[in-house]
Amino acid sequence: MDSAAKPIMMTTRHMNMETSLRVFCGYHIPDSAIDEINAKYWFITQSLELVNFPIPLPGTKVYKAIQARKLVMRWLELAAKKSKIAMGEGGRPECMLDEWVSIMSEPGYKGRKDFSDYEMAQVIFSFLFASQDAMSSGLIYGFQHLADNPEVLAKVKTEQERIRMGNYEDLITLDQMDDMVYLQAVVKESMRVKPPVTMVHILIVKRSLFVVILIPFRQVPYKCKKAFPISENYTVPAGSMVIPSFYNSLHDPQVYADPDAFNPERWMDQKGSATLSPKNYLVFGSGPHKCIGLEYAQMNIALVLATAVSMMNFEHEITPLSNQVECVMCFSL
Repeated sequence: MDSAAKPIMMTTRHMNMETSLRVFCGYHIPDSAIDEINAKYWFITQSLELVNFPIPLPGTKVYKAIQARKLVMRWLELAAKKSKIAMGEGGRPECMLDEWVSIMSEPGYKGRKDFSDYEMAQVIFSFLFASQDAMSSGLIYGFQHLADNPEVLAKVKTEQERIRMGNYEDLITLDQMDDMVYLQAVVKESMRVKPPVTMVHILIVKRSLFVVILIPFRQVPYKCKKAFPISENYTVPAGSMVIPSFYNSLHDPQVYADPDAFNPERWMDQKGSATLSPKNYLVFGSGPHKCIGLEYAQMNIALVLATAVSMMNFEHEITPLSNQVECVMCFSL
């Protein structure tokens, strides 16, 4: 076996893509399609970089991204079609598409039922788009935090040995996941220290071609529907855009002692400030716009780390780029 150090980024992205496609589409998508989507999806991520030629001419990143999107959509439409056929023949739901089709066929269901294959593919694509970069980053940071903190890694290994008793080839059950309290604290702390979504607000002002003004924030913007006080001295007027900085919230020293330190134990204390301040934990947003993929993302990261810790030994070879964050940009035109 080749033990030389290798970059983990693309390997993790490919693994995450395969997991997501299986969860969303099951085996309505063949292995060959997963390989093809894996090979092309990176073009979509690259097209979101700050400096890109804005016209989709052949050979540009934007053009490649459009072609990649078309390819992904074709496979997702086929998966939606096959799911409808399988569920219509009495099949057992095995993925998100199957569950969706099955729920629509229940006698008491009163919602819309006439979703086209294309519409269902669009929904699945939006989930894929939302999860791929963020969850891949979360996994990479999870590996990095474990490798950089051997005492934490040792505790996760011990917990896996206790719960799984050497049966590492067996599927992990939900009851076992519930027992992996320390692993869940590791995942939660990893995403607190380095939230997997680092958002940047960019204002693009069009002139002869375009001028880009970059205003960096880690943020989730909301529009204030009615006036409300945020302190004794200030009330936010109705109609205002409120941009909370969730990075600062996740590193608030009043809630997280030594906030830059990786300390999973802070989540083990049920009476600690971290546990008692859930509104500060904005990794997945909050309120009605809270990410619906919260449970899926946390469980997926935990499952991968549990398997890796149990079946592999790994180290982090630190390079000048190890702590650099590669951002995906959000644009306002």
